[in-house]
Amino acid sequence: MIELQDIRKSFGDKEILKGVSAVMESGKVNLIIGSSGSGKTVMMKCIVGLMDVNSGKILYDQEDFTGMDIREKMIIRQKIGMLFQGSALFDSMTVEQNVMFPLDMFGTGNLRDKKKRVQECLDRVNLTDAARKFPAEISGGMKKRVGIARAIVLNPKYLFCDEPNSGLDPQTSLLIDKLIKELTVEYNITTVINTHDMNTVMESGDHIIYMYQGVKQWEGSNKEIVFSKDQKLNDFIFASEFLRDAKEMRQMEMFQDNSWKDKLKKGE
Repeated sequence: MIELQDIRKSFGDKEILKGVSAVMESGKVNLIIGSSGSGKTVMMKCIVGLMDVNSGKILYDQEDFTGMDIREKMIIRQKIGMLFQGSALFDSMTVEQNVMFPLDMFGTGNLRDKKKRVQECLDRVNLTDAARKFPAEISGGMKKRVGIARAIVLNPKYLFCDEPNSGLDPQTSLLIDKLIKELTVEYNITTVINTHDMNTVMESGDHIIYMYQGVKQWEGSNKEIVFSKDQKLNDFIFASEFLRDAKEMRQMEMFQDNSWKDKLKKGE
């Protein structure tokens, strides 16, 4: 798991993160949500080490990442997979070469073993026949899946996704959400997603952190979010009439579950 302990980050006189504490659990999809300027992007960059925090600690499986030297951080980073918002594929490389890139950088073994691992990852994201193609020859959704294959090729313990559904149509977005969820459970990965996509929130959010002006405003699951009384969260998530109607329908569905009735009566 990944644990944040009272992390703070400032740029000059402007404090962006104001003492955030949270736990990202393994085998779950952990979401960071919030409007622009809420601090969610800065928080993710701090977690992966692209930015240093001013104070507080970030722990990877109880190891203090913030206190490590460059060599020690490199060891942790070899356990991290990253799916970038724009996929960030190398245009001059084939799909196979893009997925093999982390193996060439950090992996060991001969070329045959590397190619076997690449093919396993491409098979897992249903891109078996795309190995020889270049990024310009495949769709946006396929590029995302190549990005996912590259992110898991080193068998990471931690997977970070920055707006994985950005620029995708609704149907493809659902497929990407499902794939990330399946991989998270299958490999017991600690997955952290920075997203604005409400479908991702409602369908994949095992654990959700809502950031508001640098503070963790709300924390809970996608089941708990539909019963939240936090007005700032509700204004952000259920901004449209359509989403408010969807919320009421989800509440009615969940209220059929006796265990949720008991929780509501107890005020949990």
